[in-house]
Amino acid sequence: MGYLNNSFNDNNQQTDIGAVISDGREILLQAFNWESHKHDWWRNLEGKVPDIAKSGFTSAWLPPPTQSFSPEGYLPQNLYSLNSAYGSEQLLKALLQKMKQQKVRAIADIVINHRIGTTQGHGGRYNRYDGIPLSWDERAVTSCTGGLGNRSTGDNFHGVPNIDHTQDFVRKDIIKWLQWLRGAGFQDFRFDFARGYSAKYVKEYIEGAKPLFSVGEYWDSCNYHSHGLDYNQDSHRQRIVNWIDGTGQLSAAFDFTTKGILQEAVKGQFWRLRDPQGKPPGVMGWWPSRAVTFIDNHDTGSTQAHWPFPSNHIMEGYAYILTHPGIPTVFYDHFYDWGDSNHDQIVKLMGVRRRRDIHSRSPIRILEARPNLYSAIIGEKVCMKIGDGSWCPDGREWTLATCGHRYAVWEK
Repeated sequence: MGYLNNSFNDNNQQTDIGAVISDGREILLQAFNWESHKHDWWRNLEGKVPDIAKSGFTSAWLPPPTQSFSPEGYLPQNLYSLNSAYGSEQLLKALLQKMKQQKVRAIADIVINHRIGTTQGHGGRYNRYDGIPLSWDERAVTSCTGGLGNRSTGDNFHGVPNIDHTQDFVRKDIIKWLQWLRGAGFQDFRFDFARGYSAKYVKEYIEGAKPLFSVGEYWDSCNYHSHGLDYNQDSHRQRIVNWIDGTGQLSAAFDFTTKGILQEAVKGQFWRLRDPQGKPPGVMGWWPSRAVTFIDNHDTGSTQAHWPFPSNHIMEGYAYILTHPGIPTVFYDHFYDWGDSNHDQIVKLMGVRRRRDIHSRSPIRILEARPNLYSAIIGEKVCMKIGDGSWCPDGREWTLATCGHRYAVWEK
């Protein structure tokens, strides 16, 4: 990780790639769910920006901003149209302006694994893009999804034309488009379905468009056996680490390993939260400066609920990720839709993180990891416990900072 420049300044106006990652003081908000397109979303968010900023979020991840075949935004077509089911270009620009004023960076959701065609070409498939900007022909589509390009450099997203990133003209156009998004007011990127194309192209796109911070969605299944989740998820986290490495270490990645383990641990299996080396068992335990932790997102939770965190244990989950190394993410639903109590408890946990300067690389010492109790000291000044086992830290210097159902955090 020697490429990182450690002489960074601690504000939101950094310009060199890597400064934000080396700072490690990000707290992200995923600012939408699967139903947001039905609710005049850009206008809704604009009204919440002051609260988002005051709560301490450094960045808000917005849904895909461009015109899409599906209202959620994940089947893009005209990449240069910022009119979407979430609202007009004008409303989006107003939101981005408000975020800039309040010093909350905007993360653009970058969906470039696949693109819906406008006209039929080779084989009668909709694999041409006539009549819209980036009017590519069939060479831009991988041969495995009905185009005349090369084979995919990753996994296929089935049922739609997958973009062939090996083509020079495609990459040149994508970089130009990413630069255009930067100019529109997006500072950060989230790469959708990052399994779909080689990480080396993500490196090229980051170098070309220079976002301040990037995170990739490299999501594949954890290791399960007949009785449930394996204790050892090293091969799972290794695949995510390999992807980060492939980006030239320029991108962080969502820590799906921690998500998978934590949502089993809170059911009375807290022994899972210490690996055989005594470290956290997810990507956070191996490469915390690149691990973006989260509890749920628009796919795993929301109305899709593909892999949901147990709803009665949400605050234990946040007590873990908001006190631990890595880069924590809070989900919109938990913050704004699940009641004021949840919102205020999360804000308190974020307050402890910021006040005691916990960052992505903070050292951690795990003290207890048994079925009904997990406890740890993070940095020098914070300790926490989750689970229904009783525990408190030794020494009078510790004072209770915040607590709730089955969790407590102390500071000194």
